[in-house]
Amino acid sequence: MTRIAVFGAGSIGCYLGGCLAAAGVDVTLIGRDRILQNIRTHGLTVSDYRGRFQRVPADQLALSTDYRLLSEVDLVLVTVKSAATHQAGLALATHLKPGVPVISFQNGVSNPEELAAMLPENPVLAGMVPFNVVEREKATFHQGSSGELEVDEGRLPSDVELSFESANLPLLRRPDMLAVRWGKLLLNLNNPVNALSGIPLKEELSQRAYRRCVALAQREALQLMQMMGIRPAKVTAVPSDWLPAALELPDWLFTRAAKKMLAVDPLARSSMWEDLQAGRRTEIDWINGEVVNLAERLNQKAPVNARLIELIREAERPEDRRDWSGEELLQTLTAARQQAALS
Repeated sequence: MTRIAVFGAGSIGCYLGGCLAAAGVDVTLIGRDRILQNIRTHGLTVSDYRGRFQRVPADQLALSTDYRLLSEVDLVLVTVKSAATHQAGLALATHLKPGVPVISFQNGVSNPEELAAMLPENPVLAGMVPFNVVEREKATFHQGSSGELEVDEGRLPSDVELSFESANLPLLRRPDMLAVRWGKLLLNLNNPVNALSGIPLKEELSQRAYRRCVALAQREALQLMQMMGIRPAKVTAVPSDWLPAALELPDWLFTRAAKKMLAVDPLARSSMWEDLQAGRRTEIDWINGEVVNLAERLNQKAPVNARLIELIREAERPEDRRDWSGEELLQTLTAARQQAALS
């Protein structure tokens, strides 16, 4: 049996690890002691919007903050926040056996390359988690939206794909994962909008003003990607180039045309909102920051995404945090774009 370590026992890591363990896979969770202690007390429960509800007893999992356990596994899923990628790479380089594959199931577009540079003796595959996961009480991790895991076509141990299938987490193998990552990034440009709104994803996406904010950020990103020769892959039912126009539809038409986009658990929120609530550093630099970095490489501007970064930085200070209405947020993003055009 393949032994799988999840490096980064946060919401995504615990959900993937919990699903695999519930299917009988040998799983080691490596993460922060707070979450691990919660699992030791309550066990690990995974659920989803379709009715999945499985509880894994704590003694069915290896739970540790000790990186040395990495030397005993056959596959590593990296699910840490992007800011912790370098630390994860150092730990893996120290303890992982040569040849053991690593899959980066992280946000952003650059993490797999950073890990690969630090792990020359290990195959590093890019992965993508399309769905939302939120942590609920008593170590329960809930998948609130749809989608299948996508992974590079590189070599994996023979029974890995069977393990994921048995956990109802089939791996869709892709030859174009860089394009997939850019496609996912476009969707993730909603993360700061949701975090600033202070409301669940379904409620936010049901309001045109918020969707227009996301569309502004996406159009800016798409223009820069085109200049750089990047063609983002289609990762939803709507082609990437059409996303802004779809989001700008009137509410009555959007609810009919984008049923899959609204097939979200009513309580689901973005991981960025969760980070703000927990007082953690967000991944804004690896989401909207990627768009700003792309603009700088092209000697261009990305005022909408830059403004969203500023607003999230403010929200990371609890005393400055507030909930923005869609109209307020749209006004400040539009003003940022207009000011950049005049300068």
